[in-house]
Amino acid sequence: METKNSRDYSCKDIEFLVICGFTLYSLKRDISDFTKYSPKFNAVYVTGLEADIAFARELVEPKSELVLQKAITNHMHGTMDDMLEPLKWVKGYIEMSGKGIQISVKDFGITETRKAIEVQDVEAVQKGLHRVNTNIVHYKSYLVEQGLSDELQAQLTAAEASIIADKQEQFEISTKRKAILQDNVGVLNALFAKIAEIHKVGKILFKGKDPVKLQEYTFQELLKKVRRISKATEEADKAAKA
Repeated sequence: METKNSRDYSCKDIEFLVICGFTLYSLKRDISDFTKYSPKFNAVYVTGLEADIAFARELVEPKSELVLQKAITNHMHGTMDDMLEPLKWVKGYIEMSGKGIQISVKDFGITETRKAIEVQDVEAVQKGLHRVNTNIVHYKSYLVEQGLSDELQAQLTAAEASIIADKQEQFEISTKRKAILQDNVGVLNALFAKIAEIHKVGKILFKGKDPVKLQEYTFQELLKKVRRISKATEEADKAAKA
């Protein structure tokens, strides 16, 4: 069921913006053909389209929020990295306690948490730290005998709380952005109408004449291109981190 806030395009907003960029490039390249077809496609039209795309891009991914989200992510990664040494110490205390602690280092949560930190898996790190902190409370008397300090325990507890707080802040930023987008979905739909108009004329100009250019004015073909590029980028990033 459609609502007044429904989008006229069936893809992610960021994908739509990339398509807009491709279409703008093609229009600029073929502007003489478009102007010949209709004088409305002139320098003023192109400038207006550029402004509309820039406004929509700031609406979807505002630079200030991107910087903030990145800063929060970096803070979480730093918090996680700082836990490697404390976790190593706790592991040592567990091993030194002998039969005093009836569960293994793995079952204590140390192993899974360290592995999660290595791959920067925030969700898994939070879950792992919670498990470690719970077990520290349960086995504290044995761990203290081996050298566990209140400061070390507090450091681990604070790290878990910090990650939870950072995740909540990111969630709130994302939620607010989604609400703003819904309130301004008419702007995105108006931009889509322009893109659809350009694509319609592009098909008139190049269908049966230039199959390559025809694809550049076909929304679904452009969407396939965007997703191929996105997939290739993700795979390259995974390979770089491996």
